[in-house]
Formats: sequence, structure tokens, C-alpha cells
Amino acid sequence: MKIKVQNPLVELDGDEMTRIIWQMVKDELLFPYLEMETVYYDLGVKHRDDTDDQVTVDAAHAIAEYGVGVKCATITPNQQRVEEYHLKKAWPSPNGTLRGILDGTVFRSPIMLKNIPPTVRTWVKPIVIGRHAYGDVYKNQECKVPGAGRAELVYTPRGGGPEARYLIHDFDGPGVIQGIHNTEKSIRSFAQACIQYAINRKMPLWFATKDTISKTYHTYFRDIYQEEVTAHKAELDAAGVEYFYTLIDDAVARVIRHEGGFLWACMNYDGDVMSDMLASGFGSLALMTSVLVNPDGVMEFEAAHGTVQRHYYAHLRGEQTSTNATATIFAWTGGLARRGELDGTPAVVDFAQKLEAAVVETIEGGQMTKDLTRVCNPPVEGFLTTQEFILAIRAKLEEKLA
Repeated sequence: MKIKVQNPLVELDGDEMTRIIWQMVKDELLFPYLEMETVYYDLGVKHRDDTDDQVTVDAAHAIAEYGVGVKCATITPNQQRVEEYHLKKAWPSPNGTLRGILDGTVFRSPIMLKNIPPTVRTWVKPIVIGRHAYGDVYKNQECKVPGAGRAELVYTPRGGGPEARYLIHDFDGPGVIQGIHNTEKSIRSFAQACIQYAINRKMPLWFATKDTISKTYHTYFRDIYQEEVTAHKAELDAAGVEYFYTLIDDAVARVIRHEGGFLWACMNYDGDVMSDMLASGFGSLALMTSVLVNPDGVMEFEAAHGTVQRHYYAHLRGEQTSTNATATIFAWTGGLARRGELDGTPAVVDFAQKLEAAVVETIEGGQMTKDLTRVCNPPVEGFLTTQEFILAIRAKLEEKLA
């Protein structure tokens, strides 16, 4: 008898090899055991192009309506991808669009396994990244400067009044300029989300900017963060959570020597870069969970890695691939567990936990994809193909459900 998922999840399909894995996971690990409906959106790059990216906007609003979304990895096209897929234009990052509409914070945490030791020997506890998911370079305006001229930053008050003008640069020749922004509301919700996450997990909270150089933009982040920490001091103290602020370069140096076990809150670009560094340091990009949390408690779960382009081309040539499905599976289990919490259906939460345990025990038992054989200890001989790995997990899941 299948387990009933009471309300739908919003399902966002994706691109290339991860799209293939997405379907395998549904066919082998979900649909045989769950009576489940999804509200489906195809975020494959061709369908985004066909809809002028409206499908991404619609998907974001659906996640806000239903409360839980699960997303496959997607292509953010550059000019090469525009030509490869014959697109109308280089559409923006779908993740950036989703984050902008939902106005959330992305939390990324490593999946730690006994036989996949971190590359950094001091790391014995997970380091969680809390990434601000709005604005900065991901919602910028930029242009090439063709020749000599004056570039200014201009602010025009909506209700009237004098304009404020700030010189960016007097160009003597060609160059490039960029304008970025953020909002007080989004920065404050970012701080609040990280504080609540740290309190719930009882983890120390770090925050870092470069306010010594960016004395207005970065200092604005620092000051709002401090305001929120002060406002929630009683809650932080009750949970035994310490807040630590430092410069971003100092934070990077400290992280390498730290044992872990803390939440590292980062501005958008820093979080993008540092989450990949941490994922690699803890074993693999495929061993990193990612969840977008907005101020209303809406959550969107995804794998932290990309579409595994090289494996997809091999798949198209009819070759067997060995692609790690762990993060994709954990995106589904995260979404299912959240759906079960919201619906009050503990059987769904229990299923999600058993599936996660099946993945962990499969890998710790020595059955893994090629990427993990390079970093596991003790070493294993041989590796599983993509499908063999998923079927090994299914066998372990069957044992647990029995």
C-alpha cells in the first residue's frame, strides 16, 4: 500500500544529465512507494526560451502558493549555450529569478559520510552556508563603455526633490560599468532567517562582509545584521548561540582552520563561491543539500550542483555514465519531509528519512559512483553506473520499508 502525500509539491524539471536522473529517481525511488501529485513546471532551457522565461515566474508563484517546491538543476545560458540550443537570448539564471520572487535565504549543508573524509582535515562537523539570495551582481545592470566619457550613479526620488549624483569614473577610453542594489527589507529578512536557523540548530552564527572597503553598501548589511542580532539577543542567549562578525577575507582564513559546526551567513556572491568550495572540501558537490527559505516559511529544495553537461553528452552517445544522484534525491526528501510537516502526515516524513538513510548506508557500505571512489577512505574497487547506484539505494530502501 502506497503512502499518501496529502497535498502537492511544486516540481521544477531541469536540464541535461540531471533531468535524466530526476526521472530515474521518480520512477525507482518515489512513485513505487508514494501516492503523490506534483504541480509540474518544465524549466528546461528550451521551454524557458519558448515561454520567454514566463514559466520560471509562474513556477515561483506556484511555490509561494503551495509552500513547497523541489527543483532539478538547470542551465543558465551563456552565449555558447544560446548557440547550442538556438535560444532567443541568454536568459537569466532561473535560480536568481526564483530567489528574487520568493525573497529567500539559501541554506547549503554538506551530507557527511563516515567513509568520505573532508579534504580539510580540521573539519569534523558540517559547515552550513546561509546565502543571501537577492540582488547584488545577480540582479545587476551593466554595460560596456565605448569610449571617453563620464559615468555617474544617479538617484531620483519618486516623490520629487533633488537628484543625487555620484561620480563612478571619468573614462579616457573604453571600459565597463556595473550597477548593483539591495533592499533594506531583503537584507533584514536574510538576517532574521539566519538567526532563526542558528537558534533552531543551536549553531554559532558567523557573518562577514568587506565593510572596510565598501563603507556604505557592505556597512549597510553589517549594521542591519547587528540590529537584528541585538533585537533577538534573548533568543540567541537562551539557545546558547554566539554571533561573530568579521571581514570576509578573515572569515575565509578562519574557516580553513576551524572544526566546523557553525552557520556562515554570506552575501550573495560570497555565498555562491564559498558554498562550492565547502561542497568540494566535504567530498563532492553531489553531497551538498540546498534549500531556499523565505520569510513566510515557503521552501524550495534543490541539488547544489549543475546539470553535469559532460555526462549528458556521454549519455547521448549511448555510453554508460556514473553520475552521483545523492543531492537530487535529498532535494526530493527535503521537499517531502517539509510537505509532511505542513500536512501533519508523519508517514511521509518517515519515508523521507528512510530514503535518506538508504542513500547514506549504500555509500557507507561501499556502493558508490565514480566521483566518490576518488575521495573515499577506505578505498573501494570499482564503481556503480548511474542506474546501478539508484537501484542499490532502492534495494536498501526496500529493506527499511519492510
